[in-house]
Amino acid sequence: MPIIYLSPSTQEFNPYNGGGNEEYYMNRIADAMEPYLAASGIRYVRNTPEMTAATSIAASNSGNYDLHFALHSNATGSGDGSVRGSEVYYYPTSQSGKRFADIVAQNLKQIYPLPNNVKTVPTTTLGEVRRVKAPGVLVEIAYHDNAQDADFIRNNIDAIAANLVLSLTEYFGIPFNTPQNIFTANVATMGSNLNVRYNPSIEAQIVGKIPNGAEVVVYNLGPDWSVVGYGDIVGYVSTRYLQY
Repeated sequence: MPIIYLSPSTQEFNPYNGGGNEEYYMNRIADAMEPYLAASGIRYVRNTPEMTAATSIAASNSGNYDLHFALHSNATGSGDGSVRGSEVYYYPTSQSGKRFADIVAQNLKQIYPLPNNVKTVPTTTLGEVRRVKAPGVLVEIAYHDNAQDADFIRNNIDAIAANLVLSLTEYFGIPFNTPQNIFTANVATMGSNLNVRYNPSIEAQIVGKIPNGAEVVVYNLGPDWSVVGYGDIVGYVSTRYLQY
């Protein structure tokens, strides 16, 4: 299953119109994304508020990630406060980055109040797009120096989080699952290993095997297929082989 580096803004010095700051709200969105990521079988490593953009880039590049996803909000820097919109940045020669940016923008149009103000932007200047080893996309969700945009972020944390994870599942070609209570179960196959698959299909790629009797973490329980974790293995297994 895919693994991403999730990089919410560490810029606590960017104040929001009406209170709060960029670091605080982007980390709240990342917090809200985590249950959706788990339910959908997307593994992730995340930066911390104590880090900087530079150390986040270094941490991303020290691993092997399928995507680097940076979460930010925007400001004009002029004190105008009238500009609104969502901008999704990607490196111009990265086909994967552009494809994901297009998906993110298309989905944000479904929840952002001014869909015509949502756009993708190629850039060679943003470090979390230019300097990362994995395909990098940085989303500026809205303008935090605009009162209406700041309220959009403030009042729609979960909706934004779900929307961004939906884009990730579309990019990786896996189902989007809503969060459930996480619990443990045991594999019950009568002796053989249990195949873990990339998608809920007997035809899907096998991404790992779990021995009979092993305890697994169940992130999403379905009538036929469930998302489970076993060590570094995450993926879909047939629910009938889970004892809980």
